[in-house]
Amino acid sequence: MSQALLRDASQPIRAIVVDDEPPARQWLGSLLQNEESVEVVEEFGDAFAALDAIQRHRPDLVLLDVEMPGMSGFDLVQMMGKGVSPAIVFVTAFDQYAVRAFDVRAIDYLLKPVDPERLKEAVRRAVGQLRQDPPPPSVEPRPAAPSGRRFPEWLLVKSDGRSRFVRVRDIDWIESQKNDVLLHVGAAESLYHLSTSGIEAKLDPSRFLRIHRSTIVSVDRIKDLYPLFNGDYGVTLKDGTTLTMSSTYRRRLAAFRDGML
Repeated sequence: MSQALLRDASQPIRAIVVDDEPPARQWLGSLLQNEESVEVVEEFGDAFAALDAIQRHRPDLVLLDVEMPGMSGFDLVQMMGKGVSPAIVFVTAFDQYAVRAFDVRAIDYLLKPVDPERLKEAVRRAVGQLRQDPPPPSVEPRPAAPSGRRFPEWLLVKSDGRSRFVRVRDIDWIESQKNDVLLHVGAAESLYHLSTSGIEAKLDPSRFLRIHRSTIVSVDRIKDLYPLFNGDYGVTLKDGTTLTMSSTYRRRLAAFRDGML
């Protein structure tokens, strides 16, 4: 019998929030305050401190970030030890860890910024499993891409010790910056710590088109295209920005034209 089943079912389950980003912890804490079935007993920005607290206090639920300095969320789960088995809900800005999250029997996997209704669903699922209630009906999922894959709506950008969210649909174009990329959103620029190929894999291919080995553009922002020398194309965006489509990537433009993407 799990630790939660030994508790009075009329009492809220005890939760710990683990995230190295203060804004994310504050946002989760504020949302959980509205959940009568949950009591947040502690919040941690350090996975090592969280591990010690989890082993000592045996919480019922842990809301856990994936990428943290020193120890990842998966490392933390592995180090909890036998007999310590809280329900785990991963909360992260990255979608590529979802399969691995469920391999370690996570209750749910939420993408930042967390939608309040999705958090409510995750809490209901956790409470139901911990108390052996029937699972609640799932809320209607957001529309998925034709392939069935969900693409992130936000990117978490870190700069000068601070973090902020950039809405993916607001991105005009992306350019390579050595091992990183620069996100162009209107007049603003944000450095994102991922390679050009890495961010291309995260984006919806029906909305973003790679036109050069160092350039990705939002299709919605393209105003016109015109031929250049050597098979290249000029690409003018609606804000007047001029880019170049390499002849190497013309086949991708043809795929858009033919409705293949």
